[in-house]
Amino acid sequence: MINRLAVTEFWVTDQNAALRFYTETLGFDIRADVTVGDYRWISVGLKSQPDVEIGLNALKAGNLLTADEAQFLTKLVEAGKLGHCVWKTDDCHKTYDELKAKGVEFVQPPTDRPYGTIEAIFKDNSGNIMVLSQDKR
Repeated sequence: MINRLAVTEFWVTDQNAALRFYTETLGFDIRADVTVGDYRWISVGLKSQPDVEIGLNALKAGNLLTADEAQFLTKLVEAGKLGHCVWKTDDCHKTYDELKAKGVEFVQPPTDRPYGTIEAIFKDNSGNIMVLSQDKR
């Protein structure tokens, strides 16, 4: 029986830049940074969710991808077609202002949604789309 999510992954165009973005800009903790041969495993996570990791997988030819696959996936990631997730916040407007001041690229400012949330949409530094969501209850 499956009982919880432990690790999920995003493709990133530059692992070092992604690591800086997730830790310095978004405030995540480094969970792992291990290199074995040509493969580097980096994972980050939120202090409030110590049992969940996000792997930052390099978009490059090597252990996981062929050169053609890496090129194809890079175009999709940079266009915002992959890597979608929803991050919860207690105050969408305040978090939006804080992240915007740090240079985060927002696609949409905080907007009231008819299904009970306030949402803003941003991109990480590789192009992955992220939703910042606040419950209105």
